[in-house]
Amino acid sequence: MLQQKYNHPRRNHQINISPIRLIDADGTMLGIKTLQEALGLARSKGLDLVEISPTAKPPVCKVLDYSKYLYEQDKKQRDAKKKQKASVLKEIKLRPRIASHDVDVKLKHAEEILANNDKVRVIVEFRGRENQHRDLGAQLLDSVKQRLVAIADVEGSVQTIGNRISMTLMPKTSKN
Repeated sequence: MLQQKYNHPRRNHQINISPIRLIDADGTMLGIKTLQEALGLARSKGLDLVEISPTAKPPVCKVLDYSKYLYEQDKKQRDAKKKQKASVLKEIKLRPRIASHDVDVKLKHAEEILANNDKVRVIVEFRGRENQHRDLGAQLLDSVKQRLVAIADVEGSVQTIGNRISMTLMPKTSKN
């Protein structure tokens, strides 16, 4: 028998399995009933019979107001979506001949960004004759990586594009 895929849970006469485990509108377990008994109980209360867990043996159905149920499910999804935080990528640009104090200031800013659970792309930009000394930029990125190793992981590898060398750092996830 081919089972149709529904976007919403099956209700009333769409349910075609008997017997079912029935839960009343107030949440009390009514036990295992036949489909006809459950439909009669739902109809007598003026509510719908909704299949909550179709994969259970026997399937779990609940007597409830279907439109209210859909509204509450939609509300839960919207609340979950609100609580999600998209990771933001922020950039910090350095030059190969940057002073050590300036590197400290930029790294302090990078630490604040990482503490806020955002990603940081550290870019070393070369101009003119600095392009001949790419090794200084690589050393600078390596020192940045060593100083931030406690709070950040390198995502991917170091990339060289045009007159820039960059690496992306993401905050370490705590495994509690």
